[in-house]
Amino acid sequence: MELVFLDTKTIGDIPNLNLLEKFGRVTYYETTQPDQTLGRIRDADVVVSNKVVLDKAIIEQSPKLKLICIAATGTNNVDKEAAEKRGIPVKNAMDYSTQSVTQGTFAILLHLLVNVPYFDHYVKDGEYAKTDIFTHFGPGFWELAGKRFGIVGLGNIGRQVAKIAYAFGCEVVYYSTSGQNTQQPYLRLELDEFLRTCDIVSIHAPLNENTANFINYDRLVQMKKSAILLNVGRGGIVNEADLARALDEGLIAAAGIDVFTKEPILPDNPLLHVKHKERLALTPHVTWASIEARTLLMEKVGQNIEAFLKTESSLANA
Repeated sequence: MELVFLDTKTIGDIPNLNLLEKFGRVTYYETTQPDQTLGRIRDADVVVSNKVVLDKAIIEQSPKLKLICIAATGTNNVDKEAAEKRGIPVKNAMDYSTQSVTQGTFAILLHLLVNVPYFDHYVKDGEYAKTDIFTHFGPGFWELAGKRFGIVGLGNIGRQVAKIAYAFGCEVVYYSTSGQNTQQPYLRLELDEFLRTCDIVSIHAPLNENTANFINYDRLVQMKKSAILLNVGRGGIVNEADLARALDEGLIAAAGIDVFTKEPILPDNPLLHVKHKERLALTPHVTWASIEARTLLMEKVGQNIEAFLKTESSLANA
């Protein structure tokens, strides 16, 4: 069997990348440009892709293709209707990054809240050695305990974030963008109260018709001036120009953003040009990507191929 992995660079150097080789001959490509895709998969039985687009024309012109494996959760890079017409399953990977994203969420939050780099530089630059007292207060920082921690998106990740926030002593509340998520052990608020009263707003929702441009200027105005906004969900949920404006106007205290409308980020993205850079932490869509999470992702891709082959074998022997 011929397998092709089109964009191994998107999952990096992990210890089990070669597990695909137990299924057949594998060709690896670090990246694949649109004009290269068809030539690389034309003779493949199984294609693994994270972000490479597999559109209708490519699927129709790949006669041997039997299975498409997405090395991610989202499948929007595949024309699923075209695949279904050809009887080609499209399999994604689920629930591989919950612990990683949760850890990353709090890493960003604590960076904004405590500002460890400031204190680190204060000591390493020799300023602490010059002081006449044992400590240094600097810009000051607040505790998480007792704060209202608001979550948008109580899926696997959101629920894990809620557990950690609760362990820090936060009051956990949530807002449901669909209006249907009511069976949760936390207080559900309507949007106005949610924005007005939360000290931290942490977004863990998918991008859809309910969440596109969800946090815009009008909603940022409603938030506490001391609030911190986090988006580790999807780019496009937070209006980036409006957030940059809000930070420069001091409408909220700080923001941490891991996902962007266009990735990689464009040089003219307003978030790169905020006046008060200390109010903003930016990471390159990386909170999902612990070594453990990427290793588990590869395991799940392998499990999808294995399950497909078992089904094929059962049908052949029926």
